Amino acid sequence: MKRLFLFFIGFISLTSIISQQQINRTLSHDGLTRNYILYIPAIYDGITPFPLMFNFHGGGGTSIDFMNYTNDMRPIADTAGFIAIYPQAAVDPSDGSNAWLHKAPTNHNDVTFIEAIIDTLNNEFSIDNNRVYACGYSEGGIFSYELGCRLNNKIAGFASVSGSMLTDSFRSSYYNLGICSPSHPTAVMLIPGTSDSSPHSDYNGLAPYYMSANDITNYWSSYNNTNTNPTIYQVSNINTNDGSTVERRIWENGDNCVTVEELKVIGGGHDWPGSSGNMDIIATNEIWNFVSKYDINGLINCATNTHKELTNNELFFYPNPVSDKLFVEGKTNSNCIYYIFSKVGKLIRSGNLNNIENSIDFSNLQSNLYILKINNKATKILKL
Repeated sequence: MKRLFLFFIGFISLTSIISQQQINRTLSHDGLTRNYILYIPAIYDGITPFPLMFNFHGGGGTSIDFMNYTNDMRPIADTAGFIAIYPQAAVDPSDGSNAWLHKAPTNHNDVTFIEAIIDTLNNEFSIDNNRVYACGYSEGGIFSYELGCRLNNKIAGFASVSGSMLTDSFRSSYYNLGICSPSHPTAVMLIPGTSDSSPHSDYNGLAPYYMSANDITNYWSSYNNTNTNPTIYQVSNINTNDGSTVERRIWENGDNCVTVEELKVIGGGHDWPGSSGNMDIIATNEIWNFVSKYDINGLINCATNTHKELTNNELFFYPNPVSDKLFVEGKTNSNCIYYIFSKVGKLIRSGNLNNIENSIDFSNLQSNLYILKINNKATKILKL
């Protein structure tokens, strides 16, 4: 009986270990003691492989401030089921700032630091190595591009907010890092502001150092073999006082069903939308909605989800989870009526489908699980 009691106590202790945790971690790497914050949601059970979501603060910033005040992925991790990581940049000895890309001459390479974190977590947790994602702000956004270029064999998809991509010539001549060399079709999202005045995130680029937003989308859409021209949607201007609007630009039908998406913040500055600047979108939600659809092989269930596979009676809904507009693809009639029910079957709202852009506005609904019914087809939709 005593043994059984001790086993029970041990089981309770183990359960508490894998319950919701926020842990400050250290890692000895390349002669430095490095730090990162690890957030493990309560739904992590130690058995199911969980995706990893890396989040990179801007130059001079800190991981804790980025998590608490700008890009808090924890509520999404709690429901969507992933491990969130907030690494801390090392101090650049040339100017004393926390930086992902140290000023030349330097041998500092934080790509290997991120790779070491992935390897470490694989030894301790159940990780879905096909679903490792990255996002960042400003210099952290530039660094996210670097991971997409130089750690591509481990990164399924990434996003950059208010941060540009290094030109190959600048990467080679200044940082001695060679050219961008992705190895698989890669989902890419960028959220730039057209009025961003920071030199390393100017919408029009800064030759010969940083690429323009058009150069970036041209590079990744060409690499992914997507449609040449994007499909363009106007995001609802739900906040008319922020001085900006958002245009969603999607390059579709890439290899392995991969897309490139730009949320062009017209009139936006050096901001993280939803936290500062534009309030029509929440960058944190948009990023997870986007990257979570992909793994290292492309769109998850590409063969069944690809738009080209839809029959005359099928409908395709995206993004799901949704934060503002849910787009509907497939055959609908001009008077198509949609119905939104609560998860217990109560009718919440009905209306006519907006056939101009085939979308349904979810922005005013509370975060919850809903049932959407169109053409007698019922689908679960998660509203963030």
